[in-house]
Amino acid sequence: MQARIGVDVGGTFTDVVLALPGGRLIVNKTTTTPADPGEAVAAGIAAVIAEAGLEPAAIAEVVHGTTVASNTILQKAGARTGLITTRGFRDVLEIGRIRTPGMFDMAWRKPEPLVPRRWRREVTERLAADGSLVTPLDEASLRETARFFEGEGIEAVAICFINSYVNDTHERCAAEILREVAPSLLVTASCEVLPEIKEYERTSTAVVNAYILPAMRGYLSRLQARLAAIGVTAPVQVMASNGGMIGLDAARERPVFAVGSGPAGGVAGAARLGPGIGASDLIVFDMGGTTAKAAIIEGGQPSLVTEYEFRDGISTPSRFVKGAGYMLKVPAIDIAEVGSGGGSIARIDAGGLLVVGPESAGGDPGPACYGRGNDQPTVTDANMVLGYLNPQALAGGSLKVDAGLSRAAIAARIAGPLGISVEEAAHGIRQVANVNMARAIRAVTVERGKDPRDLALMAFGGGGPLHAVDVARLLGIKRVLISPVAGVFSAAGMLAAEAVHEFVDPLLMPLAEVAPARIAAAQDALAIQGRAALAHEGYAADAVELRFAADLRYAGQSSQLTVPFEAGDLRASFERVYGETFGYTAAGAAVELVNLRLSAIGRAAGRIDFPSLSLEASALAGATGERMVSFARGAPPIATRLLPRAALSAGPVPGPAILESYDTTIIIPPGCVAASIGSGCVAIDMGEADA
Repeated sequence: MQARIGVDVGGTFTDVVLALPGGRLIVNKTTTTPADPGEAVAAGIAAVIAEAGLEPAAIAEVVHGTTVASNTILQKAGARTGLITTRGFRDVLEIGRIRTPGMFDMAWRKPEPLVPRRWRREVTERLAADGSLVTPLDEASLRETARFFEGEGIEAVAICFINSYVNDTHERCAAEILREVAPSLLVTASCEVLPEIKEYERTSTAVVNAYILPAMRGYLSRLQARLAAIGVTAPVQVMASNGGMIGLDAARERPVFAVGSGPAGGVAGAARLGPGIGASDLIVFDMGGTTAKAAIIEGGQPSLVTEYEFRDGISTPSRFVKGAGYMLKVPAIDIAEVGSGGGSIARIDAGGLLVVGPESAGGDPGPACYGRGNDQPTVTDANMVLGYLNPQALAGGSLKVDAGLSRAAIAARIAGPLGISVEEAAHGIRQVANVNMARAIRAVTVERGKDPRDLALMAFGGGGPLHAVDVARLLGIKRVLISPVAGVFSAAGMLAAEAVHEFVDPLLMPLAEVAPARIAAAQDALAIQGRAALAHEGYAADAVELRFAADLRYAGQSSQLTVPFEAGDLRASFERVYGETFGYTAAGAAVELVNLRLSAIGRAAGRIDFPSLSLEASALAGATGERMVSFARGAPPIATRLLPRAALSAGPVPGPAILESYDTTIIIPPGCVAASIGSGCVAIDMGEADA
C-alpha cells in the first residue's frame, strides 16, 4: 500500500495529513518547534504512521510546505552574504526603484539591504544590451574579491552583472572562479535564478536566494536525516510559491522559489476543491497561528504574479505598492498576508490605541491560555473569553488550556488600562484582528478590480472558521465555505498539487517583428529544460504538460503583463488582459514581447481527490451540550448549542451554534445557517450581509 504525507509548518502548529488509497485521511497537529522545525515535522509524521498502523516504507512521498525561507528573511537570520556586480552598480540594492509604499507615511523606514555596502564589490566587465562584449571580465580582481570574502567570513555570494540576462558568459565564468578560489562559498549567479531584464529586481532576487541558501540547505538536510531515522526514505517535495512542487535538489539550489511555500498549499487545494462544489471563483482565507492570508481563484486557477515584495506587516504582490520590502521576481500565487493570527499579541500602543500583531506568541510559549508562561493576551485568548473555544482543551483534547489565564491576561494588559470590561476588551481584540484580515482580502480583490461581494469566501486554517463570518460581513460577502479538514487544509492541499518548474527566456523585441521561427526555437529550448527537470524527479514523458506564456507591454512601459501563449493573436490576448487589469487599452500603440515563459508540470497518480475523502471518526468528533457565547459587544451572552462537525450529516444547522472537530472550530452566529455541500465542505449562508 502506497501512502502520501503533506506537512505544513505554521507559527503555532505543524500540521500533518496522511492520505491513504481510497481517500482515507489521518490528521495530526503538533506544536511547532521554532528552534528546529524538522523536530515537529518528524514527530507528526511518526504519529500519523503509527495511527494508521503502517510501516514507514509504505510512504511514497512527503510534500512539505516550509516557513524556513520566509522566517530567515523576517528574522534577519540569513547568511553573511556578499554581492559581486558590474562596476558602477554597487548601490542598486539601496536605490531600488526609488519608490515608497505610502506617500504620506512619515514613519516609514526603508528596509536595510541584506548585503551591507562593505560586502558589495564591483568587478570590471561589461556586455552591451545586445550581449556583445564591451569590456572583458577582470578575472584577477575577481580572485582577489573571492579571497576578501573568505577573510570576512562570508558564507554566500550573489553575482549579478548588467545585461547577463541576454549573455550569461561573464556570470558563469565568475561563478566558476569563485568556486575554485573559495570552495566554501555558496554561489548564486543571477542567470541561474532569474535571467530577466531589470537589474534591481534581478539583483534583489539573486541576493535573497544567496541569503537564505545555507539555512534552507541545512534545514532540508537535517529533515532528511530525521525522516530516515524514523524509517521514512520516500522522496521529499517542497511546495513552491507558485502552488506547485519542486524536488529537494531544486529547493536546495533555488530556495527563493519557495519563500511563499506554506501559504501556497492551501490555495492549491482550494483551486482543486472549488470546481467540484460549484465554486470555481472564490476568495481564499487562511488564518493560522501567526498570520492570515488571502488569495483569489478564478476559473479554478489561482491568480499568479511574476514578482512580489516580501516584508513585515501586510505583504502583498500589489503592482501599485512598491519599495516596502525585498523584491522577489519569481512566479508566485497572488497572496496578501497580514500579521493577524490566533497567536497575534494584543497591546495598547504609545498613543493609547488597541493594536493586534504582527508580533505573535507562536506555539511556544503560545497564547496565555496555554499556561506556558506568556501573560500577554492574544486573539486566541479573546476567543476563549468570548466562549468561542473549548475552555478545557483544543486539538481534540491533546492541548490542555486554561480559560482563566486568558481572562487574567486581557484584564491586566487591555481591559484595565482602557477602563472597560474583559468582555468588551475581548470583542475589541477580535474586531481589530477581523479588520486587519479584511484588509488582506481587499488587497487581492478591490485593489485588483474585483468585487468581493460577487464571490464566496473559503476559510480554513485553525482560526479561519472562527472568524470567517465576521470577516465576510465586513466585506459584504454573503456565503462562507469551510473546507474539509480546515485546520490542516494547507497540508491536505499540498497533496493536491502537481510538480511545477518555471523557466524563462528573455526576448525583448517589438511584437510585430517577432518571427514565428524565433518563438518556436525559444519554445523548443525551454521545453528541453522543462522535461529534463521533471525527468530528474522521476516523471515519465507522458506525465509532463508544458504551458507557455508571454510577458507583453506597450512600447515604452517599464512593467509587463503575463498572458497565456495560446493559439490566436497574442496582441489581442494582451489587450484583453490589459483592459481587465487597468480599465483601458491604448489602441494602435506598439506592443513589445519581453519574455517567453514555460511552466513545466509533472502529473502523477495519487493526488488527493476531495469527493472521495473519508476521515477518521475522531477527526469529526467534538463537544456536545451548550455554552454561553458572546456574539456582539454590549449584548448579553447567548446559550449556544455545541455540536460535532459530523452532526451536519443529519441536515442544516441554524445559528447560534458551534461545530467542533479535531482541527478547528466553526462558528455559526445567530441568523446564519450551516449545511454540508459535499466533498467534506460546509456552507454558511448569511442572507443579506452587511455592506
